[in-house]
Parts: sequence; structure tokens; C-alpha cells
Amino acid sequence: MRVKGASISNKKRKKLFTVTKGYWGQHKHAYRRAREAYLAALSRAYNDRKRKKRDYRRLWITRISAAVRSEGMSYSVFMNGLKRAGVAMNRKMLSELAIHDMEAFRSLVGQAKSALR
Repeated sequence: MRVKGASISNKKRKKLFTVTKGYWGQHKHAYRRAREAYLAALSRAYNDRKRKKRDYRRLWITRISAAVRSEGMSYSVFMNGLKRAGVAMNRKMLSELAIHDMEAFRSLVGQAKSALR
């Protein structure tokens, strides 16, 4: 007796088509196009999970820079001052302080300025 594996192939194909259900054009119902699109989507998802971290860091730095400029300093000078003052605070927390608690942020700017003198 010969086994051709049609049921397994159909199952595999059906599984792929459920994943690619919302894709555009042939990418949802032509097996080869759907498989190519799915593999490309997986690759982009992986890369964008890495990119998300970079994007957030850029956002935090932009926010800190804007808040520090209003206090008459540049971002790089501020970060150098914090390092010399021994303040170990990450950029996410610094940006949150700059948004929600400007008084605390101003005290950090003061510490950075005094450490640079």
C-alpha cells in the first residue's frame, strides 16, 4: 500500500492559510505566495522587536534633551554631569521625571551642574 500524505499536506496548507488570512491578494490564498509572505513577516517581526528597543531609547533621549535645553544645558553635558555626580539613573526614568516631576528633574540638573564645576 502506498501512502501519499495528502491529509498532512492539507493540514499544513490549512494552518498556513489561517495565519495569512488578512494578507493582501495572493499572499493569503496561493500557497507559495502565502509561505513567502509569512516567512517575510516572521523576519520583520523579529527585527522590529529589536528595533522597538532602539526607538524607545531615542524617544527617551529626545525627551531628556528637550527638558535639559529648557534649563540651559545640552544633553551630553547633562549626562556627563550626572555621571560625575555619581547619579546612576537610566534614561527611561530620567524622561519620566522630565515629564511628570519637573522639580525633581531640576534638582538633578542642579546636581549635574555642580558636579561639572
